[in-house]
Amino acid sequence: MLFSENKPIYLQIADGIMDAVQSGDYGAEDRLPSVREYAAKVEVNANTVMRSYDWLQQQEIIYNKRGIGFFVDSHAGERILAMRRRTFFGEEAAYFFGRLASFGISPEELMKLYSEYLAQQ
Repeated sequence: MLFSENKPIYLQIADGIMDAVQSGDYGAEDRLPSVREYAAKVEVNANTVMRSYDWLQQQEIIYNKRGIGFFVDSHAGERILAMRRRTFFGEEAAYFFGRLASFGISPEELMKLYSEYLAQQ
């Protein structure tokens, strides 16, 4: 797995797991790979994966069944979507809208471009 330098690796791993939940690769109540298995898969130290799992557990995305492993919470998809929307509107949208304004893109043009984008998906 390739990591960027602008975000801690454990959060990038957590993002990858949340992406997998949102895409359906991990469903509600699915068991995640063990910490060691996942560490080998993404080629990082097991402690880094454990930190990712701990963070996801704090966000109530996953939970631990002691002695069995980590599982995807039944409401993980909803929580991930809510968290990512908060992040987008709280941190990223101002930059995005500022860039649109600097390019002279009107709300009408943005709506057209976004509609075309959705039609292609």
